[in-house]
Amino acid sequence: MSIALKQVFNKDKTFRPKRKFEPGTQRFELHKRAQASLNSGVDLKAAVQLPSGEDQNDWVAVHVVDFFNRINLIYGTICEFCTERTCPVMSGGPKYEYRWQDDLKYKKPTALPAPQYMNLLMDWIEVQINNEDIFPTSV
Repeated sequence: MSIALKQVFNKDKTFRPKRKFEPGTQRFELHKRAQASLNSGVDLKAAVQLPSGEDQNDWVAVHVVDFFNRINLIYGTICEFCTERTCPVMSGGPKYEYRWQDDLKYKKPTALPAPQYMNLLMDWIEVQINNEDIFPTSV
């Protein structure tokens, strides 16, 4: 494996391994259905529509986790090009600057370099996804 790829897949960096669904569970079956619909060329409105007889919270949870995994993978491929030197501000173009606030370490909205902001954001999302009160894994 090339050095660049090893850096992308270094779990101590920004890449995180996919969160997996336990085979045989209802969420695993929903995940398979979501993957099949997204990979089939079907229009997105139909792909995210709640299947008949399924729980809306489970369906949303599956899509949230899949979205997180996809964004994480995309970010993992570009993070080496966005350093604190090259991306000193987390922005959405010239008009918008994102500031981090978590009420723990950052009690007020705080300007951060983009890589630091993204690391905090991905960590925060991962904590939310792993929180059994928000995303229970057993139904």
